[in-house]
Amino acid sequence: MSTKFFEEVDERKLASVIDYTLLKVDADDGVVMSYVENVRRYGFRCLVLSPYQAIKLLDSGVRDICIASIVGFPNGYTTRDVKVFEAEKLFSSGVNEVDIVMNIQAFKSRNYSYVYEEIKSVVEVAKKYNGVVKVIIEAPLLSDEEKIKAVDIVAKAGADYVKTSTGFLGGGATLHDVYILWKAADGRVKIKAAGGIRSALDAISMLLIGADIIGTSSAVKIVDEYKKIRGR
Repeated sequence: MSTKFFEEVDERKLASVIDYTLLKVDADDGVVMSYVENVRRYGFRCLVLSPYQAIKLLDSGVRDICIASIVGFPNGYTTRDVKVFEAEKLFSSGVNEVDIVMNIQAFKSRNYSYVYEEIKSVVEVAKKYNGVVKVIIEAPLLSDEEKIKAVDIVAKAGADYVKTSTGFLGGGATLHDVYILWKAADGRVKIKAAGGIRSALDAISMLLIGADIIGTSSAVKIVDEYKKIRGR
């Protein structure tokens, strides 16, 4: 691994490409606020919360950080109109970004037009609010050929990012998957690696092989480890 990364990327810059994720079902308001404070302290890119907690936080007046939430999570098999409703509710409430799970059942059935139209519909909602859309393709459940096809659909539908996985189904991000996605994207859509990224080495490896951003609940640990690696 080249030392160039460590010379050019300080802790703050690393934090700026990490989506700090809190999707534990038992996370209460106190836990959410501790995450908010960590985002402010470390400068993480965005805080990813459940729809309930995201809207509740925004309603409480927290508007100084990027807040993201989820659509069709984690299985992706809600219908298009439901996903559009979820996206509209979140963006209209002030959420900045959504991570939407692709309809994997439709994709596996080769109903590619449905998958495309569903993603495009959510993207159209996002555009009304200058929002960002990240599409989770659940890469661990797909063959390499399917991953390439999924990236093509996501890019053509106008989404901002293609995301490896939820971390809830079939495993997390792998270097192989991130590389496949990066190569298939060819600059048309950005890459978010998520699922099982728990160390500074994990995060750095994902970024070096093609990820633009990282999603993890271990963001604080990762940045603290990175600081020690750099001797700061």
